Amino acid sequence: MDFRLKLFILVLAVISLEGLAIFWFNKEQRGYQSGLSQEADRAVNQALVLFRESKRNNMDLTGGPCLSDALIPGWVADIVHKPRSSVDNLPENQCPSYLQGSSKHFVEIDTEGAVIRVR
Repeated sequence: MDFRLKLFILVLAVISLEGLAIFWFNKEQRGYQSGLSQEADRAVNQALVLFRESKRNNMDLTGGPCLSDALIPGWVADIVHKPRSSVDNLPENQCPSYLQGSSKHFVEIDTEGAVIRVR
């Protein structure tokens, strides 16, 4: 095989692997994007309504509590810290239906009302 062809294939492989690595490692940083799923959009909107209502009612959200264990069918809303704190991983601060597996999806909102993660 010609040296230039081998070099071209090697460069192409390196560029492809680098692109895959960038995509893989930045996957979590892209965050929530509205418009990709009507169900997720509905869950996020409902979670934000509950968050604002909780703030108006002076609910203490600093401990990272479960905001709603039945946001919409199959979804929960959880308050987390940014950056994530060890208290966010405590079972008592997570939604029971998610821990038990009856809810498969969650919306995480930080204590300031920013959407952190939707899954």
